[in-house]
Amino acid sequence: MTRTGLLNSRYLRLQEGGLLLVILILGLSLTIFGGKVDRPKFELNSAGERQRVFTTGADGEKVPVFESCNKFLNAQTMAQLAKDTSFIAIMAVGATFIIISGNIDLSVGAIYALASVLSALVFHRFGPDGVSSAQSAVGIFLGVVTCIGVGTLAGIANGAMMIGLKVHPFIITLGTMAIFRGIAFVITQGQSIGNFPAGFRDLIRYETGEGLSLVPLLIMIIVAIFGGVYLTRTAAGRRIYAVGGNEVASRFSGIRVEWVKLTVFIFSGLTAGIAALLSIGYYGAATSGDGQGYELNVIAAAVVGGASLSGGKGSALGAVLGALVIQMISTGIVILGINQNYSQIIIGAVVILAVVLDQVNNWLSRRRLLKG
Repeated sequence: MTRTGLLNSRYLRLQEGGLLLVILILGLSLTIFGGKVDRPKFELNSAGERQRVFTTGADGEKVPVFESCNKFLNAQTMAQLAKDTSFIAIMAVGATFIIISGNIDLSVGAIYALASVLSALVFHRFGPDGVSSAQSAVGIFLGVVTCIGVGTLAGIANGAMMIGLKVHPFIITLGTMAIFRGIAFVITQGQSIGNFPAGFRDLIRYETGEGLSLVPLLIMIIVAIFGGVYLTRTAAGRRIYAVGGNEVASRFSGIRVEWVKLTVFIFSGLTAGIAALLSIGYYGAATSGDGQGYELNVIAAAVVGGASLSGGKGSALGAVLGALVIQMISTGIVILGINQNYSQIIIGAVVILAVVLDQVNNWLSRRRLLKG
């Protein structure tokens, strides 16, 4: 490994270790200052299903039982945090690929919305009313292919236009952000689309324990592992770092720079499609407004996770940890009773802070290289 590569790997380990420390501090702070709340008490019945616990009141009527618990450190909040983090983290891994290559994608939220509504139309066509189990299975398959396929095709469109037109990805994805969301609005006329096959929703919403949604969590882990292995253990992944670190040198060394750029946009679109599929399965509906503002959260998660906007740095694990930090901040705002209108301000400030710290790290790295 070259000295630059060694410094980069050490930087990533330091960044991820720092993120774990930040997560620990945030968790402790919310646990201490969040206070307590009374929540309905649940228990598992003989069929293994969660049901509310009741007691008999003085007048003989059933009265629900409540239990006091910490607002943050409780099973329900942890399960909700894991589920909400999953959707953003999956897209953040794709965004990290793009940022490492020295590019940017502002259209992930719009891709998410377009994939959602188009697949929702397919799922709706094979909804639970008057459809046989065989037709429902076909509908689920077609809906899944549509959602992931639309996301991937949108990513291909972004990459192809950027390469073919030789226009900065900021401009291309700014335009496609409006185009994709506009198409979603025209198709749906702003209406919500639901009535999906029951089997699809039952699979995505499968829960264990205190409402922990396993499928989004498992898919997030799979995407993170695949992204981490691809970036660090394959030649194709190392080429992404090379292009982001120095595109001119990469071109002269024989790397197909255009192909690398197209690949990262494909992966970004793919992850947006996967997140959209999980989301509509969990919530049971899709609208053209889905994913509004996700661009900020996804890019914030990638940048907070250590991806450098100047390219050449980042990791899949960092993206997941960054998404967890962003979601913990959003959850903390609710728990602490802070006005929700401040959430975007706080997240934006966190992004600026992360970029400033990245610039400081770059400066320190250059100094170490010069001294060496």
